[in-house]
Amino acid sequence: MIGRLPLRYAGPMTIASSAPSRLAHLLTLSLLLAPIPAAAKQPRKVAAARSGSSTVAATTTIIALPLNPTLPAGQRLRTSKAADEPGYVMLRPGSGALPGKADYVLVNYIGYLAATGVVFDQGMQSAFPVNGVIPGFSKGLQMLAKGGIARFCIPAAMGYGARETGTIPANADLVFQVELVDFKTAAEVEAMRKESAAEPADQPGATSPR
Repeated sequence: MIGRLPLRYAGPMTIASSAPSRLAHLLTLSLLLAPIPAAAKQPRKVAAARSGSSTVAATTTIIALPLNPTLPAGQRLRTSKAADEPGYVMLRPGSGALPGKADYVLVNYIGYLAATGVVFDQGMQSAFPVNGVIPGFSKGLQMLAKGGIARFCIPAAMGYGARETGTIPANADLVFQVELVDFKTAAEVEAMRKESAAEPADQPGATSPR
C-alpha cells in the first residue's frame, strides 16, 4: 500500500488475504480501471503563482522522525452513533450499491488516534477484502457507497481492544477517514481468479499437450 508504515504499524487489516499476489495485482488494476462515479470527481483549484512573492530562505531545522501529523479535535468527532456500528460523519455521500462482507474494496484512507489526533496509518488506492480488517473498519466500509467519503470513529472494542499494536496504545479509540473508490463482489473476484488461473495457457509461446 502507498503510504503504509509496515515497520511501525500493521494497518487496519487483521486477516491476511488468501488470494495469491498475482490475483491481488489483477484486482487492484481492475478496480483502478473502473469508471469513477461523478460524485467522486472534484475539480482541483490551483492557486495562481504570484510573480512578486518574496524568496523563502532555507532552514536548517531537522524534521523529527517518524513523521506523524496530528489532526485537530474537530476532525476526531462524529455526528451519528449506534450500539452495533462505529460512529460516523458522512463527509461526501456516494451513490449506488454498498459493499458486503465478502466483497473487495479499493479505498483511500487515513487512520489516527481519537485521543490525540496522531496519524498512525494511511493508504492510497489500497485494495483488500471487507471482512479482512478490524470489525469497526469493516462495518464502516459497508455503510459507504462508491465515491463516498466518511469519518468513522471506532471504539477500542471494535478495533484492537486491550492489546497494543505498533504505535496504537491498548484500549485506544480510533478514527478513520475513508474514501470508497470502488469495489468488486465476491463473484467478480472469483471470475478474476479463474481467468488468472487459465491465463498462462493462452500466452504466446506457451506449450500445450497434443
